[in-house]
Amino acid sequence: MPTKTELLSHPIQHIDIKQHDVVALVDAMQSMAYSSRDLARAASIYERMLRDRECGVILCLAGSLISAGLKQVFVDLIRNHMVDAIVSTGANIVDQDFFEALGFKHYIADELYKQGTEDATLRELMIDRIYDTLIDEEELRLCDETTERIANSLEPRPYSSREFIRAMGAYLEQQGKTPARGGVDSIVYAAYEQDVPIFVPAFSDCSAGFGLVAHQHARQGKPHVSLDSAKDFYELTQLKIANPTTGLFMIGGGVPKNFAQDIVVAADILGMDAPMHKYAVQVTVADVRDGALSSSTLKEASSWGKVDTTYEQMVFSEATLAVPLIAGYAYGKRAFEGREGKRFARLLEPVHA
Repeated sequence: MPTKTELLSHPIQHIDIKQHDVVALVDAMQSMAYSSRDLARAASIYERMLRDRECGVILCLAGSLISAGLKQVFVDLIRNHMVDAIVSTGANIVDQDFFEALGFKHYIADELYKQGTEDATLRELMIDRIYDTLIDEEELRLCDETTERIANSLEPRPYSSREFIRAMGAYLEQQGKTPARGGVDSIVYAAYEQDVPIFVPAFSDCSAGFGLVAHQHARQGKPHVSLDSAKDFYELTQLKIANPTTGLFMIGGGVPKNFAQDIVVAADILGMDAPMHKYAVQVTVADVRDGALSSSTLKEASSWGKVDTTYEQMVFSEATLAVPLIAGYAYGKRAFEGREGKRFARLLEPVHA
């Protein structure tokens, strides 16, 4: 049986779109068919979003994306003002991105351990498997403890996930876990610096949840920190009201997809005239036949008044294949040049302006 050290020896390397020029390749796909042509159109729509200076771009993340090697792509989108707000699952932001910001890594599983053949062995060694990647359970517990520590440091009251994640960014700065101090870059810290709000509507469904459970348990009825998902929804709706022209770049589906689409309807319920999302791209492998939200088409969303159908494109592809091409195309076309970040966090928390 291999040792834990032997199994956790080959770290995942995050792909860097700055190092690869994919423009010619994606342009060539425009003259192909099936998913290639869909991907090329999606890339052109994302480029168009960025060149539309009125457009606020909302990035939605679902699925295990950071562990798979896409972290640097999203960091680069933030730092180059190619995204203005993020809606994500908790695992991507806490278990994976913040986890790596603390100095930990994800590892490549060899052939024997990537198909579930030896999961019992992994359990004995306190190694968790995410398809063909591995993560140290003991390090993940330290991540849980860190979120508890952050909760303990905050004033006891309800917070939006955006507020708590901003506190996570502040923690990284206070602890010197930043690129300037020799640490690794992260989505949480880049967003903290660029005033890009991150929303995690199901925040307790990740390591942050374990930390918050421990925080509340220790207080036993005393005032404590809690998460207010309605405040999340209201804050993101406020951004739509303040910036009517919006575009969605959605990786996967689930709660982040629905949450971001629904802000148009929420604004209407509040009596505000907020147009449908002008642009929308979704990358997914979900099957449209199961009736789930993850696979519902963007044209279907239009029937709900959420997404306009002029500039929308579904790409049925696995994220690690499609995202570097779509994001790399917009980066290679320099669509971000001259684009100023919306700094939406300042609209929601003027004290940081």
